[in-house]
Amino acid sequence: MKLQFEPIQPLAGSSFTLQHNTDVESIHVLWHYHPEYELVYIPSGRGRRHIGQHNAQYENGELVFIGPNLPHLSFSYGRQNPYEQIVLQLRADLLEDAFGKFPELAAIKQLFARAHQGLSFGAKTRAAIGSALQEMLAQPAFPRLLSLLQLFQQLAEAQDAEVLHADNGGLMLHGKEKERLSKIYRYIQQHFSQPIEVSDLASLANLSVPAFCRYFKKMSGQTLTEFLQEYRVSQACVLLLEDLPITEVSYASGFNNLSHFNKTFRRLMGVSPSAYRKQKMEELE
Repeated sequence: MKLQFEPIQPLAGSSFTLQHNTDVESIHVLWHYHPEYELVYIPSGRGRRHIGQHNAQYENGELVFIGPNLPHLSFSYGRQNPYEQIVLQLRADLLEDAFGKFPELAAIKQLFARAHQGLSFGAKTRAAIGSALQEMLAQPAFPRLLSLLQLFQQLAEAQDAEVLHADNGGLMLHGKEKERLSKIYRYIQQHFSQPIEVSDLASLANLSVPAFCRYFKKMSGQTLTEFLQEYRVSQACVLLLEDLPITEVSYASGFNNLSHFNKTFRRLMGVSPSAYRKQKMEELE
């Protein structure tokens, strides 16, 4: 699968889009880009944050602001239902046209400039902005526009923003790398429960095995083994919430050895699979 261009249409009577997604299946793009700025709020859960050259795990939800034409992986990648995200997208020229006219928007102008590198925000700002986005979903057009300005001012003043350096050097903007990485992600997503041979992925990427291993580490910041283990454990976390034996969860998430599954799960999650299940079930009660 090649890098996808995502066409974005504003809401009727609005200059920006605001979407509330509660179903992974409703999100059809994977590795994609668009000329709009994008603010993504995820209330809870862990997953992968891959924006340009930046590649990391997010934990306990996410709030990220992404600049125009910055390739990124859908935040639902590797997640299963229940899943929730609120996404706000607006044209690059919407507020830029007003920056020269309103000095009061100077801080927001700086925020938008920083977004070209990608910004992730801490728990305090995430909670506040999440509440504001929830309210905006039900607001009429004009109050929603006023809320938009207040929201961006709050982001501009946030003290817990992390610059992701996602566009450092423009490495991720070359089409060949985008296409290869997108094919690899799609293959892993479709075959994670089965044995995945590095030779199969190397062939998919039209590279030799040694070249593929160097390429994948350079592009993802992880070895293939590290990436697969994280992905499979994220799937196991979902399966553990179902009424399935631990052994069945192990095999269904791609581990062919229960002992190896338990060891890997504990290393990545800090607790055993059974303890994780008990903890999550108690939280749901």
